Amino acid sequence: MKRAIRLGCVAAFTAAILMGVNGTARAKDADASANEVYRLRMFHTHTGESIDVVYRIGDTYLPQGLEKLNHFLRDHRTQTESQYDPREFDLLHALMEKLGRPEGEIDIVCGYRTPWSNNLLRSKSANSGVAKHSQHMEAKAIDIRVPGVSTTRLRDSALSLHEGGVGYYPVSQFVHVDVGPVREWQYGATRKAHMRSVARSTRHGAHHRASVIASGE
Repeated sequence: MKRAIRLGCVAAFTAAILMGVNGTARAKDADASANEVYRLRMFHTHTGESIDVVYRIGDTYLPQGLEKLNHFLRDHRTQTESQYDPREFDLLHALMEKLGRPEGEIDIVCGYRTPWSNNLLRSKSANSGVAKHSQHMEAKAIDIRVPGVSTTRLRDSALSLHEGGVGYYPVSQFVHVDVGPVREWQYGATRKAHMRSVARSTRHGAHHRASVIASGE
């Protein structure tokens, strides 16, 4: 009986220690999460500008950081700024972590787009690949490259996040990422893919269409 009591006491003491250790670990994790710094480093391919900004700490978005990003991602044709959905910045941050490059730089091909700029791009070709109601006009989309990372790997990493739309542009070599509905598409084709498609179409006597467009950007 005494042995059972002693064992029970030991078990209770051990459990108390473990609870204390786990509680301390959870507290430390909570502190680390509350103080996590969200930083983005980017280069704009049209303006030649660079930015290195902390836009969020823990769950708190920093207004000054967001303002800098909104200016940086302005429509480079009209210089018009918009208010970006902060989730788009979180998406870029998560994507860089997914790629194992949390300190890496992102090349910006296109940020915010005014309706005027969007219509201009659409008017350049009947098959421009630019959507009439583009997420770029909602300040919820960015076209990007990451130096040293292939476009296919960038696309696959973005798709794995399941956070919004992902468009793959192999000819222009960039990936569109947005925080709209979850979807994916490809516009254009690499030369190899084009030749394979032509060969298949020739064999089957079918009409060939090189570009595949679904949803648009």
